Amino acid sequence: MKVLMFSPGFPAEMPYFTRGLKNAGATVIGIGDQPATMLPRTARDHVDHYVRVEDLWSEGPMADTARRIHREIGLDRIECLWEPGMLVAAQMREAVGLPGLTVDETVPFRDKEVMKRVLDRAGVRTPRHRRASSADQVRSAAEAVGYPLIVKPIAGAGSADTHRVDDAAALETVLAKVAHVPTLSVEEFIEGEEYTFDTVCAGGEVLYENVAWYRPRPLLARTLEWVSPQTVSLRNLDRPEARIARSFGRDVLRALGFRTGFTHMEWFLKPDGEAVFGEIAARPPGARSVDIMNYACDMDIFDGWAKAVTERRLGFEVHRPYNAIVVFKRAQGQGRIQRIEGLEALLGAFGESVVACDLLPIGAPRRNWKQTLLSDGSLIVRHPDLETAMRMADRIGTDLRIHAA
Repeated sequence: MKVLMFSPGFPAEMPYFTRGLKNAGATVIGIGDQPATMLPRTARDHVDHYVRVEDLWSEGPMADTARRIHREIGLDRIECLWEPGMLVAAQMREAVGLPGLTVDETVPFRDKEVMKRVLDRAGVRTPRHRRASSADQVRSAAEAVGYPLIVKPIAGAGSADTHRVDDAAALETVLAKVAHVPTLSVEEFIEGEEYTFDTVCAGGEVLYENVAWYRPRPLLARTLEWVSPQTVSLRNLDRPEARIARSFGRDVLRALGFRTGFTHMEWFLKPDGEAVFGEIAARPPGARSVDIMNYACDMDIFDGWAKAVTERRLGFEVHRPYNAIVVFKRAQGQGRIQRIEGLEALLGAFGESVVACDLLPIGAPRRNWKQTLLSDGSLIVRHPDLETAMRMADRIGTDLRIHAA
């Protein structure tokens, strides 16, 4: 099988998905806007051909490029796991008549208002919502939705430019902060815990599923600098919240007609037990979430995804021996990293339960915590018992300190 991989070198997880395609036996043709010599080693070593383009986002020229590659090499699939490129990739598929998400099927995964309208028609509980393209439209939408509410980009990812608004005065402050965003979604604020439902599917069948829990919910983590955000991949998918996710998530996938690839859905569990949809993307989650899936199951879901899109199977049986938690750390102070405290004691206390440690080195500039989910590094812990895993993660949050000056 010959697979065109959109942007094989970026974002950070893409080289591993590229490797997965090669491991699955595919001939991999990468397409990107960086020189081949600038690709990460993992991506460079696992593409058979690489096509450099000047502009990844020019829809017409990219479709023409796909036609040319198809004539010269022959293509069976075009894969894109980077959210900004999904519509371009869909247009490229349509240009050469390949299977996968079409433009019409892709739009609901990119436009949060279209997404929610589709799910509203299917009877899926979504927050009350309105689209707004001007300050006056945001104000009108706020009156219709009611406070508290959330203002966020229609086509955003993560929690970037996402704000809770409690009253009309606060809305005016937020309007100044999001003036650069052309189209916004104004939504009902849902009080509750925030979870994910992540899948790898083939032919409409869920081959792999993951339920993760955000501690605390991302909007709060984006607001408080001192927080060490966690994502928890749950071992036991028979827990009440996981059973809800699996049923609710499948309803969403059916409503959107998703068939093959990776999905990442976020949803809320209210104190009264009601599940409310948040949003969904036809891509893997970022911020080390794919890593904790792998550590929770002792597997390689990069390879599993590749098998799913090329052969409609994972290629392995999924076991869940662990809960896995990634803890992101933010430095105290500004400037460059000066010292790291508490790491040796934590590694000594937790031993083999710490499976990954990726902290910025001494001397590196501190990252802007408002602009990156990765913060200034992370640790991943895993344990069969959820409470034990959470205690370890919380200790990392309190006892590991990174100082910048």
